[in-house]
Amino acid sequence: MNSRSCRWLIVSALVIAAPGAWAQQSAPPASNQTLTTGQLSETPKVAQCSLSPGFDQKPPAFDQKRIDAFKQKASSGDSSAQCGLGLLYNNGWGVLQDHTQAEVWWRKAAEQGSASAQYFLGLMYASGKGVVPQNYTQAAAWWRKAAEQGSAMGQDDLGGLYYDGRGVPQDYSQAEVWWRKAAEQGDAEAQKNLALLYFKGQGVPQDYAQAVAWYRKAAEQGDAKAQGSLGVMYAQGRGVPQDYAEAYFWLDLAAAGKIDTSLAEVAATSRDGVASHMTPADLSREQERARQWFEEHHAKTQ
Repeated sequence: MNSRSCRWLIVSALVIAAPGAWAQQSAPPASNQTLTTGQLSETPKVAQCSLSPGFDQKPPAFDQKRIDAFKQKASSGDSSAQCGLGLLYNNGWGVLQDHTQAEVWWRKAAEQGSASAQYFLGLMYASGKGVVPQNYTQAAAWWRKAAEQGSAMGQDDLGGLYYDGRGVPQDYSQAEVWWRKAAEQGDAEAQKNLALLYFKGQGVPQDYAQAVAWYRKAAEQGDAKAQGSLGVMYAQGRGVPQDYAEAYFWLDLAAAGKIDTSLAEVAATSRDGVASHMTPADLSREQERARQWFEEHHAKTQ
């Protein structure tokens, strides 16, 4: 093994990242599972219990009159109101936090076919939080219902169960099927997970070029782990021609992104290793490029 190969052993953690999105999620709220800040009665997307990916927002404010009207709508059998009410109880938004009530209302909506409620109920079973015992078989059943209706998060998390063999037999081919469905909808987690399958040759033939393509899609959405993995691929010349400037750019984004401290340190160390192969002019250019990317990406999420 030559010295260059040894240098990149440190970044393996960025490429071989934990694939199951469900394993990193807890019951809402999370950055990709929160309501918008609009009032329930005024925002159709919220009333449909839809999600707002990519935003860290404060919970909406409600007065008692609005809450009572919303409860009445849920009690009358409106599945979108039932799902929304479950979110309010789960998060303690405008009402006392009550996981029992969250489960009740999510189940009512889920049994009526609400994909969002089916997803949230599955999340409750997967995490074992709230009032239901941890049960991956039940999580798989509810996520499958959501996934079959086109829920990208349901598809992604069902793929994670197949990858790990929890609640379903381990089956990389099935993981690929569901992750691809979500990835093609633009879900960054699924894109990153699909890239991992191509990188490792699990459920699909090993194909570094395909791994790069899917890591890039997730990286361009701001996924820090995907950015780090893409940087590693450029540094090692896997699936793309070796390019230290591109490697530096993506590793720099990863090091400054939303990522575990330990992985951020790995990304920073790897970035600094890449920098030793670059001219001062190239280094300055890529640092400016990364700065501009952060500014533009931040503006898009406002």
